[in-house]
Amino acid sequence: MATRSTNPLAGVVSATAAGGRLVFVPSRIREFGVTLGGSALVPVWVATPLLLPLLVIAVLTGSGLLWALVWVGLGLTALAVIGLALALTFTVSATMVRWVEFRPQGNAQQLVIARSLRSSIVAAADLQRVVVVEGLRLGQRKSLQVVLHTRGGTVQCEPGFQAPMSQVDAEALLAWLTSQLGSAGVPVEYLAKVDRNFVCPEEWWTRSHLAALWHVPVGAVDELAVRHDVRSYQYTPRARALHSPATTVTVYDPDRAYEVAEELRGENNTTPEADARR
Repeated sequence: MATRSTNPLAGVVSATAAGGRLVFVPSRIREFGVTLGGSALVPVWVATPLLLPLLVIAVLTGSGLLWALVWVGLGLTALAVIGLALALTFTVSATMVRWVEFRPQGNAQQLVIARSLRSSIVAAADLQRVVVVEGLRLGQRKSLQVVLHTRGGTVQCEPGFQAPMSQVDAEALLAWLTSQLGSAGVPVEYLAKVDRNFVCPEEWWTRSHLAALWHVPVGAVDELAVRHDVRSYQYTPRARALHSPATTVTVYDPDRAYEVAEELRGENNTTPEADARR
């Protein structure tokens, strides 16, 4: 029976003859397929509500003018699909980073940045810093990218459609990048971008959810929430609004709750020796 790989960077990091490779887009064919599919869906989605009623009326009335308008609309939609497909294909080919290779392995002196149709080389000496940017919403990851800051600008490396990179552990990725660039003195940083827009209260977290996240009793949640400035909101659920309008539920901002969980984890990991030194 096959065993599941315990490598947190499986499918993302690989060793080549020249160095260590970090893969963002495993399949160019799939990525172009997704791009072309999207370019076809958007014009059709916009045109359908306009053309469908016109087509029905043209069939029922047999009007030559309406049929002419239908054919003109179909022609314009086809042109929009072709134009958008060409534009998106060119944009993806020019900007999408397939992989970055650090040469040599563990002691990078240069980075090879491979795109769909070309590649470029950046000297490690010209690399100012590398930032792993994780987008979070409701305490869940929504995006992940690696940004290379060079003397000439920035290079944004984003995972392709359903690429393993989108699910990789951020800490493991930071450790691997540090192992590749540490000898070159290039700092590797982590940046969390949290979407704090107020969303439907049903999407915020209850006391029991926070208690499980923070590993504390439910009765301790309110005190911790106040201490760590976690926003709360009281509302009447729709299911109870008719029969029990006075019943309210308190929910908490999941983004801040997630940050507090990280802070509490750090406090719990503090060693007794460190506490004694304080």
